[in-house]
Amino acid sequence: MGQDLIAALFGDPFAVMNTIGLIAFALVGSSKAIREEFDLLGITIVGLAMAFAGGATRDLLVTRVPLALQSPVEISLGLFGVGLAIALSVVLSEPDTHPISLVADAIGLAAFTTTGAIVATEAGVSAFGVVAIATINAVGGGALADILLDRAPFILFEDFYASCAVLGGSAYFVAGVVGASGGTAAGICAVVTVLTRLVAVTYDWHLPSIQDLGLLKR
Repeated sequence: MGQDLIAALFGDPFAVMNTIGLIAFALVGSSKAIREEFDLLGITIVGLAMAFAGGATRDLLVTRVPLALQSPVEISLGLFGVGLAIALSVVLSEPDTHPISLVADAIGLAAFTTTGAIVATEAGVSAFGVVAIATINAVGGGALADILLDRAPFILFEDFYASCAVLGGSAYFVAGVVGASGGTAAGICAVVTVLTRLVAVTYDWHLPSIQDLGLLKR
């Protein structure tokens, strides 16, 4: 297990991004559950669901066993993120809305967008497939976490969130087309995703609804 952990922390771009994503999203999901006053088991379930649901869906789409079921390192990283959320809740009154959690969410989004794009590219799917799998990997966990929290997934009706993953996945594909190495493409994808998300949070970006566009008859 020790060798697996070292490989996860210092290995290829996928391993690095996967490690970052698991910890960040487990922290964010657990922080949301803490705000809703879930018990310790509920906090752990929501945190791990947010960390693993997107990646598990990604793996099923490319017909491979989800990584969460292959190595104890995956679960260990998720539990570490849950522990961080609990620790933050001790010192912060609203950990899920604190800048630490917002930045962690942006980093997790970027990391999982990148891992999704890497896996999709290795599977040989189309350009649409790369962007779609990158996006599913990035937002699938958050959608399930919202369902467990008994609310509609916020990616469907508010905030500029999934769009950041679409842009990041597209950037990864374009970087590969122009000849960038896998590591460079991964870096570009992560930077595009995290910067877009942070700018969206800062300036309160939202995609317009039909009502906003005034297309509905009164």
